[in-house]
Amino acid sequence: MKSDIIDIEGWQYHATEKAILFWTDETSRDMAVWLPLSKIEVSDSHISGTSGAITVTLPEWLALEKELI
Repeated sequence: MKSDIIDIEGWQYHATEKAILFWTDETSRDMAVWLPLSKIEVSDSHISGTSGAITVTLPEWLALEKELI
């Protein structure tokens, strides 16, 4: 059975209580998308609102919807 959960490495630009602003590289902030924390898991507990490199685990359908893959 194929898993529909994937990991994507990228950059967190900002975070709120409910979402993070994320993209796959540090230099493309204008392409960043908001990901709801209710649908994802974030490595390194980078939810402090600061920016940094992270790995996001999310459903494949969400990654497709947000054009991350």
